[in-house]
Amino acid sequence: MTANKRLLVLPGDGIGPEVMGEVRRVIEWMDRRRHVSFALEEGLVGGAAIDATGHPCPDKTVERAMACDAVLFGSVGGPKWDGLPFEQRPELGILRLRKDLGLFANLRPAIVLDPLVDASSLKKEVVQGLDIMIVRESTGGIYFGEPRGLDTTPAGLRRAFDTESYNENEIARVARVAFELARKRPGKKVTSVEKANVMQSGRFWRQIVGEVHKAEFPDVTLENMYADNCAMQLCMRPKQFDVILASNLFGDLLSDLAAAATGSLGMLPSATLGAPDESGRRNALYEPIHGSAPDIAGKGIANPCAQILSFAMLLRWSFGMEEDAQLLEQAVKKTLAGGLRTADIMQPGAARVGTGVMGEAIVRELDKLAA
Repeated sequence: MTANKRLLVLPGDGIGPEVMGEVRRVIEWMDRRRHVSFALEEGLVGGAAIDATGHPCPDKTVERAMACDAVLFGSVGGPKWDGLPFEQRPELGILRLRKDLGLFANLRPAIVLDPLVDASSLKKEVVQGLDIMIVRESTGGIYFGEPRGLDTTPAGLRRAFDTESYNENEIARVARVAFELARKRPGKKVTSVEKANVMQSGRFWRQIVGEVHKAEFPDVTLENMYADNCAMQLCMRPKQFDVILASNLFGDLLSDLAAAATGSLGMLPSATLGAPDESGRRNALYEPIHGSAPDIAGKGIANPCAQILSFAMLLRWSFGMEEDAQLLEQAVKKTLAGGLRTADIMQPGAARVGTGVMGEAIVRELDKLAA
């Protein structure tokens, strides 16, 4: 069988290689049972790339990412590289990929699965059935704005500065992604988040989002909310939200807060998408949101579910393989419903297992579902 689906696999650092190994197990199963073959390439990013090449994201990695149909990313960073200068830190690897590939829309679902409803620190009635999609702008804002740097004031005080900057096209294109997603969801609602009360960029964000809504998506409900209030509401009444649209900084903070409400960062995937070209193809990168977790790396206890669910998002968004994506998501749910838990989601009465056993169990569920 000729593989016509090209994937670049970037395991990265920490637990990245361990959880990526379980995705490879799923890919092998799909080749065997679903007759879907992927052409896999593996590259370097983050600390692993620094050790090998001196750069957190070598040109070769970017070139291969652009040539592939999708990128499956693990995690980067760890204490080994904490002493490096800012411009050499492992985390800059993912920022370069986002920028060079034009990956401007980060999609982070925050979903509470029924078997894990008691894992949340919030009350069961507050989070049961929670299903939020956070759309974060990911190539602009304060993480990329200029000027930025360190200097000394005329009074001799050391100073650091970053710039929050957006143009109207950057805001409009990510707003369209949020509205299009909401249009396909039962709630059909977008909550746009900023600080229009104290930031000029926030006022501009609200203005442009409103213009896109009025001109193109009047059938979708638009709500504006200050970022600090959104953070509070995510803790008090999270189910009021459907799709949350936010800038790079606020989206970063709010998506982690929403993830915490679900009970485990180890369960949540994400996708970062570029603009489609004339053929409909778009650059895309998929990654779990849990980070490199260096404290448990190499111990075989990491939760592979977020990495596996990121692959399910890849199947859906990059290849239109909705049936296969749903099959994989259902296998994860059934595995959890059967009582297996990794350490991060362990509950009384459940069976604690490691990374490999969890991956094997998910593949067994795939066998049952595909029978």
